[in-house]
Amino acid sequence: MHERARDLAPDSPVERLRVVAAGDILAEPGRTGWLIEGLWAAQGVGVIGGAPKSCKTWLALDLAVSVASSTPALGRFVAAQPGAVLVYAAEDAPEHVQQRLHGIAAARGLDLRALQIRLILAPSLRLDTARDRARLRNTLDQERPRLLILDPLVRLHQADENSAAEMSALLGELRALQREYELAVLLVHHLRKNAPRAPDGQALRGSGDLHAWGDSNLYIRRRDPSLRLTIEHRSAPSPEPCSLELALEPAAHLRVLDSEAPDHSENIADLAQRVLDALAAAGKPLSRDTLRESLRTRNATLGETLARLRADRRIVRAQSGFALRRDSQTPIPIPAPT
Repeated sequence: MHERARDLAPDSPVERLRVVAAGDILAEPGRTGWLIEGLWAAQGVGVIGGAPKSCKTWLALDLAVSVASSTPALGRFVAAQPGAVLVYAAEDAPEHVQQRLHGIAAARGLDLRALQIRLILAPSLRLDTARDRARLRNTLDQERPRLLILDPLVRLHQADENSAAEMSALLGELRALQREYELAVLLVHHLRKNAPRAPDGQALRGSGDLHAWGDSNLYIRRRDPSLRLTIEHRSAPSPEPCSLELALEPAAHLRVLDSEAPDHSENIADLAQRVLDALAAAGKPLSRDTLRESLRTRNATLGETLARLRADRRIVRAQSGFALRRDSQTPIPIPAPT
């Protein structure tokens, strides 16, 4: 018997696939744009890839704190759609995860206990089994996170990572979760040991489906004495790579290393007000270069100030630069760094 005929019971109706005119589709809030601007797509799936001991987990937890607190990731990338975060860390004790999260939060002047970050404490989670997928769905029903972090991928299955068929099935399940629960999914994964010079996406261990699956992918490689972060997106230009370091003061956290460090002798609150005044006087968006030239400030200091103003919802990024928010009221005081 023909395979198609075997799939259908006698006289069973065949449902028509849903079709809609492309021009009639309206974007729903939260489904488009950024979860973290320039770093992770809204409701995007993807991978943080890196070699062992390259701070992959630190980076994932930095994103967790940003989404949960609406503060810039790595001190630079604005959290555009804050919300609750759910983390499964298969290789770290809960106390160690808590310690790292506490350091990241403390470095931003935050109390970890006030943030909506929750840890899955199951001793194992196998996403290639129907039982554990059902358990995860039940958990998502209860928690409704904006971001789900699974660290690392290798502990989440017993499939053959080099099999396109097996990995495609696993990743398809995660994509289904992303769509069903309207959340972002972040996997922590390893780069192949024998591909130090390969392009980042091709250096991911296992099937090429992993690279193709991601809406946003972050790759972190050690370049002593710092780390190099490369960012790629499916539907947006990729920014230039940047250097990171694991700073220890005021608490352990990752931060971006600029070739030109911020000048903290200049009061950030004063500069923030000058930026707001310049945008108000111009009555139109101004580019970063224009602001830097007119305000005669260092590039890194201006970058930090713009990130804080965006996080405080005082300004927005426009096509040609930065502009005041239309609902902007009295400026929010921005404390100078201690």
